[in-house]
Amino acid sequence: MKRRIVVPAIVLVALIAVAGCKKKQPVPTQATAPPATAPAAPTAQLTATPGVISAGDQVQLSWHTTDANAVSIDGIGDVPTEGVKTVTPTQSTTYHLVARGDGGSAEASASVTVNAPIAAVVPSTSMTAEEEFKANVQDIFFDYDTADIRSDAQATLSKDANYLVSHPDVKIVIGGYCDERGSDEYNLALGQNRANAAKNALVNDGVGADRVRVISYGKEKPFCTESNEQCWQLNRRAGFSMDQ
Repeated sequence: MKRRIVVPAIVLVALIAVAGCKKKQPVPTQATAPPATAPAAPTAQLTATPGVISAGDQVQLSWHTTDANAVSIDGIGDVPTEGVKTVTPTQSTTYHLVARGDGGSAEASASVTVNAPIAAVVPSTSMTAEEEFKANVQDIFFDYDTADIRSDAQATLSKDANYLVSHPDVKIVIGGYCDERGSDEYNLALGQNRANAAKNALVNDGVGADRVRVISYGKEKPFCTESNEQCWQLNRRAGFSMDQ
């Protein structure tokens, strides 16, 4: 009788052990959606060409933006996300662009220096020769890292040449100037090239080469000492003075 009771008990324990050894089925996990991508932040670029003009001359504004859905320029209003526009500023102006999009906003600026118009000067006994010279012979300006004569500078040089041709006794010195960027040696060479470029333009317009002397000042004699594009533009020039 005791064996009959023990055997079923052993079988029952074995069945329970086998059932406990079965692997538990993993609980299914719920898939989650990937995080939403944030909108790209806008970018903006704005340029003004040329950066220095005489009163009445025109300037070409060029701009380009990305990821923007609304773009405006101070003084002009709403504009396309990229484009070109011709403006005629009457005074030195900094154009400010703001681009807005789903990812925020971006800004860009471009400055234009407007020189006062050259007044026709009638020689008088009260004006010294140097004062008359300064009233009729104007400096010219250059773009960054180049000695190429710009179109606005060519127009100024033509007026300078007309005065010098009509005053054959006047001799001049052309100084080549640069902004503060770059080494002393590099800017001395660049200033020399700018002075020579101005001289060659005057000679081509009829001024005798023996009346023109050139010298490079590099970046050593700046006209403006602030570190910004408007100031650098004033320092990139060929300056004219009477040769005593």
